[in-house]
Amino acid sequence: MNVVVWNEYRHEQQNETVANIYPEGIHGTIADFLKTANLKVKTATLDEPDHGLSDDLIKETDVLIWWGHKAHEEVNDEIVEKVKQHVLNGMGLIVLHSGHFSKVFKSLMGTGCDLKWREAGEKERVWNVDPTHPITQGIGQYFEIPQEEMYGEHFDIPTPDELLFISWFEGGEVFRSGATFKRGRGKIFYFRPGHETYPTYHQKEVQQVIVNAVKWAKNTDTPVHKYGNVQPLEKIKKK
Repeated sequence: MNVVVWNEYRHEQQNETVANIYPEGIHGTIADFLKTANLKVKTATLDEPDHGLSDDLIKETDVLIWWGHKAHEEVNDEIVEKVKQHVLNGMGLIVLHSGHFSKVFKSLMGTGCDLKWREAGEKERVWNVDPTHPITQGIGQYFEIPQEEMYGEHFDIPTPDELLFISWFEGGEVFRSGATFKRGRGKIFYFRPGHETYPTYHQKEVQQVIVNAVKWAKNTDTPVHKYGNVQPLEKIKKK
Protein backbone atom coordinates (compact mmCIF):
# COMPACT_ATOMS: atom_id res chain seq x y z
CA MET A 1 0.00 0.00 0.00
CA ASN A 2 1.33 3.43 -1.00
CA VAL A 3 0.49 6.29 1.36
CA VAL A 4 1.26 9.99 0.90
CA VAL A 5 1.13 12.42 3.83
CA TRP A 6 0.48 15.98 2.64
CA ASN A 7 1.15 18.96 4.90
CA GLU A 8 1.35 22.71 4.42
CA TYR A 9 4.57 22.69 6.47
CA ARG A 10 4.28 26.39 7.31
CA HIS A 11 3.66 26.46 11.07
CA GLU A 12 6.70 24.29 11.76
CA GLN A 13 8.95 26.74 9.88
CA GLN A 14 7.46 29.89 11.41
CA ASN A 15 6.54 28.94 14.98
CA GLU A 16 9.18 27.72 17.42
CA THR A 17 6.61 25.95 19.62
CA VAL A 18 5.36 23.90 16.69
CA ALA A 19 8.90 23.21 15.48
CA ASN A 20 9.84 21.81 18.90
CA ILE A 21 6.81 19.49 18.93
CA TYR A 22 7.24 18.38 15.31
CA PRO A 23 10.92 18.88 14.38
CA GLU A 24 10.46 16.91 11.14
CA GLY A 25 7.09 18.51 10.47
CA ILE A 26 3.64 17.14 11.19
CA HIS A 27 3.97 15.12 7.99
CA GLY A 28 7.24 13.63 9.23
CA THR A 29 5.73 12.52 12.53
CA ILE A 30 2.73 10.93 10.83
CA ALA A 31 4.92 9.24 8.23
CA ASP A 32 7.16 7.78 10.95
CA PHE A 33 4.39 6.01 12.85
CA LEU A 34 2.78 4.81 9.62
CA LYS A 35 6.08 3.22 8.61
CA THR A 36 6.14 1.24 11.85
CA ALA A 37 2.84 -0.28 10.68
CA ASN A 38 4.64 -1.64 7.60
CA LEU A 39 3.16 0.91 5.22
CA LYS A 40 5.07 2.45 2.31
CA VAL A 41 4.96 6.19 2.98
CA LYS A 42 6.03 9.34 1.15
CA THR A 43 5.46 12.97 2.08
CA ALA A 44 4.52 16.09 0.13
CA THR A 45 4.32 19.75 1.13
CA LEU A 46 2.75 22.94 -0.16
CA ASP A 47 5.89 24.71 -1.35
CA GLU A 48 7.20 21.85 -3.48
CA PRO A 49 6.55 21.91 -7.25
CA ASP A 50 2.93 20.84 -7.86
CA HIS A 51 2.61 20.97 -4.04
CA GLY A 52 4.56 17.71 -4.05
CA LEU A 53 1.70 15.93 -5.81
CA SER A 54 3.08 15.12 -9.24
CA ASP A 55 1.01 13.12 -11.70
CA ASP A 56 3.28 10.10 -11.27
CA LEU A 57 3.08 10.21 -7.47
CA ILE A 58 -0.67 10.64 -7.26
CA LYS A 59 -1.30 7.84 -9.76
CA GLU A 60 0.46 5.33 -7.53
CA THR A 61 -1.07 6.62 -4.28
CA ASP A 62 -3.57 4.33 -2.54
CA VAL A 63 -4.34 6.68 0.35
CA LEU A 64 -3.65 10.41 0.73
CA ILE A 65 -3.56 12.07 4.17
CA TRP A 66 -4.21 15.84 4.20
CA TRP A 67 -3.28 18.40 6.88
CA GLY A 68 -3.73 22.09 6.17
CA HIS A 69 -4.56 25.23 8.14
CA LYS A 70 -3.30 28.69 7.30
CA ALA A 71 -2.71 28.44 3.55
CA HIS A 72 -5.77 26.71 2.11
CA GLU A 73 -6.17 29.39 -0.54
CA GLU A 74 -2.61 28.86 -1.79
CA VAL A 75 -3.41 25.35 -2.99
CA ASN A 76 -3.68 25.44 -6.77
CA ASP A 77 -7.16 24.69 -8.11
CA GLU A 78 -5.73 22.32 -10.72
CA ILE A 79 -4.12 20.24 -7.97
CA VAL A 80 -7.40 20.25 -6.03
CA GLU A 81 -9.27 18.96 -9.07
CA LYS A 82 -6.62 16.31 -9.70
CA VAL A 83 -6.87 15.03 -6.12
CA LYS A 84 -10.67 15.08 -6.30
CA GLN A 85 -10.74 13.04 -9.50
CA HIS A 86 -8.37 10.46 -8.04
CA VAL A 87 -10.62 10.12 -5.00
CA LEU A 88 -13.63 9.61 -7.28
CA ASN A 89 -11.61 6.97 -9.11
CA GLY A 90 -10.82 5.08 -5.91
CA MET A 91 -7.99 6.76 -3.98
CA GLY A 92 -8.63 6.91 -0.23
CA LEU A 93 -8.52 10.29 1.52
CA ILE A 94 -7.94 11.00 5.22
CA VAL A 95 -8.56 14.64 6.18
CA LEU A 96 -7.13 15.74 9.52
CA HIS A 97 -8.13 18.55 11.89
CA SER A 98 -8.18 21.95 10.13
CA GLY A 99 -8.14 20.19 6.77
CA HIS A 100 -11.92 20.43 7.11
CA PHE A 101 -11.58 23.86 5.49
CA SER A 102 -9.30 22.73 2.66
CA LYS A 103 -10.40 23.19 -0.92
CA VAL A 104 -10.19 19.45 -1.46
CA PHE A 105 -12.51 18.53 1.41
CA LYS A 106 -15.02 21.31 0.71
CA SER A 107 -15.18 20.35 -2.95
CA LEU A 108 -15.86 16.71 -2.13
CA MET A 109 -18.41 17.55 0.57
CA GLY A 110 -20.26 20.23 -1.42
CA THR A 111 -20.84 22.31 1.73
CA GLY A 112 -19.08 25.13 3.58
CA CYS A 113 -17.57 22.78 6.20
CA ASP A 114 -17.52 25.59 8.80
CA LEU A 115 -17.70 25.13 12.58
CA LYS A 116 -17.17 26.82 15.95
CA TRP A 117 -13.69 26.86 17.48
CA ARG A 118 -11.74 28.02 20.53
CA GLU A 119 -8.06 27.64 21.35
CA ALA A 120 -7.83 27.35 25.12
CA GLY A 121 -5.81 24.17 25.68
CA GLU A 122 -8.79 22.29 27.08
CA LYS A 123 -9.27 18.57 27.59
CA GLU A 124 -10.95 16.63 24.79
CA ARG A 125 -12.73 13.34 25.46
CA VAL A 126 -13.19 11.37 22.22
CA TRP A 127 -16.06 8.88 22.47
CA ASN A 128 -16.05 5.75 20.29
CA VAL A 129 -19.65 5.47 19.09
CA ASP A 130 -19.13 2.58 16.64
CA PRO A 131 -16.85 0.00 18.30
CA THR A 132 -17.49 -2.54 15.51
CA HIS A 133 -15.94 -0.39 12.76
CA PRO A 134 -12.45 -1.21 11.40
CA ILE A 135 -11.25 2.35 12.12
CA THR A 136 -12.12 2.10 15.83
CA GLN A 137 -10.35 -1.20 16.48
CA GLY A 138 -7.93 -1.04 19.41
CA ILE A 139 -9.72 2.00 20.81
CA GLY A 140 -11.74 1.60 23.99
CA GLN A 141 -14.99 3.33 24.88
CA TYR A 142 -13.18 6.66 24.75
CA PHE A 143 -9.77 8.26 24.99
CA GLU A 144 -8.71 11.68 26.26
CA ILE A 145 -6.39 14.28 24.81
CA PRO A 146 -5.00 16.48 27.62
CA GLN A 147 -4.91 19.72 25.61
CA GLU A 148 -6.53 20.50 22.29
CA GLU A 149 -8.23 23.21 20.27
CA MET A 150 -12.00 23.03 20.59
CA TYR A 151 -14.22 22.41 17.58
CA GLY A 152 -17.95 22.71 18.20
CA GLU A 153 -21.23 22.07 16.44
CA HIS A 154 -22.78 22.92 14.15
CA PHE A 155 -20.29 21.32 11.75
CA ASP A 156 -21.48 22.18 8.23
CA ILE A 157 -20.91 18.85 6.51
CA PRO A 158 -23.31 16.43 4.79
CA THR A 159 -24.76 13.72 7.00
CA PRO A 160 -21.88 11.21 7.30
CA ASP A 161 -22.21 7.71 5.94
CA GLU A 162 -20.85 6.53 9.30
CA LEU A 163 -20.26 8.45 12.54
CA LEU A 164 -17.42 6.86 14.50
CA PHE A 165 -16.31 9.41 17.09
CA ILE A 166 -17.97 12.24 19.02
CA SER A 167 -15.83 14.63 21.06
CA TRP A 168 -16.71 16.42 24.30
CA PHE A 169 -14.65 19.40 25.38
CA GLU A 170 -13.89 20.78 28.82
CA GLY A 171 -15.77 23.97 27.97
CA GLY A 172 -18.94 21.98 27.27
CA GLU A 173 -19.17 21.70 23.47
CA VAL A 174 -19.51 18.49 21.48
CA PHE A 175 -18.39 17.70 17.93
CA ARG A 176 -18.70 14.95 15.32
CA SER A 177 -14.98 14.22 15.28
CA GLY A 178 -14.75 11.04 13.22
CA ALA A 179 -16.88 10.56 10.12
CA THR A 180 -16.73 8.57 6.89
CA PHE A 181 -18.01 9.40 3.43
CA LYS A 182 -18.04 7.66 0.07
CA ARG A 183 -17.50 9.67 -3.10
CA GLY A 184 -17.44 7.77 -6.38
CA ARG A 185 -15.20 4.75 -5.81
CA GLY A 186 -13.21 6.51 -3.07
CA LYS A 187 -13.54 6.37 0.71
CA ILE A 188 -13.00 9.46 2.89
CA PHE A 189 -12.42 9.73 6.64
CA TYR A 190 -12.42 13.01 8.53
CA PHE A 191 -10.66 12.95 11.93
CA ARG A 192 -10.77 16.06 14.10
CA PRO A 193 -7.77 16.04 16.54
CA GLY A 194 -4.44 17.59 15.60
CA HIS A 195 -3.93 21.30 16.36
CA GLU A 196 -0.33 22.16 15.59
CA THR A 197 0.64 23.62 18.98
CA TYR A 198 -0.21 20.41 20.88
CA PRO A 199 1.57 17.02 20.62
CA THR A 200 -1.60 15.24 19.51
CA TYR A 201 0.01 13.17 16.76
CA HIS A 202 2.43 11.68 19.29
CA GLN A 203 -0.49 10.14 21.22
CA LYS A 204 -0.88 6.38 20.71
CA GLU A 205 -4.67 6.38 20.36
CA VAL A 206 -4.58 9.07 17.68
CA GLN A 207 -1.88 7.16 15.84
CA GLN A 208 -3.91 3.94 16.04
CA VAL A 209 -6.99 5.61 14.55
CA ILE A 210 -4.97 7.00 11.64
CA VAL A 211 -3.27 3.66 10.93
CA ASN A 212 -6.65 1.92 11.01
CA ALA A 213 -8.15 4.58 8.75
CA VAL A 214 -5.41 4.20 6.15
CA LYS A 215 -6.00 0.46 5.95
CA TRP A 216 -9.78 0.99 5.74
CA ALA A 217 -9.55 3.67 3.04
CA LYS A 218 -7.54 1.63 0.55
CA ASN A 219 -9.60 0.70 -2.49
CA THR A 220 -10.44 -2.99 -2.61
CA ASP A 221 -10.72 -3.20 -6.39
CA THR A 222 -14.34 -2.14 -6.58
CA PRO A 223 -15.66 -2.53 -10.12
CA VAL A 224 -15.37 0.32 -12.60
CA HIS A 225 -18.79 1.00 -14.07
CA LYS A 226 -19.26 1.93 -17.70
CA TYR A 227 -21.23 5.07 -18.44
CA GLY A 228 -22.54 6.76 -21.57
CA ASN A 229 -24.44 5.45 -24.57
CA VAL A 230 -25.32 1.73 -24.53
CA GLN A 231 -27.07 -0.77 -26.75
CA PRO A 232 -30.47 -2.13 -25.57
CA LEU A 233 -30.64 -5.48 -23.82
CA GLU A 234 -33.96 -6.29 -25.46
CA LYS A 235 -35.22 -5.70 -28.95
CA ILE A 236 -37.06 -2.42 -29.18
CA LYS A 237 -40.13 -2.43 -31.37
CA LYS A 238 -40.33 0.51 -33.69
CA LYS A 239 -43.39 2.66 -33.09
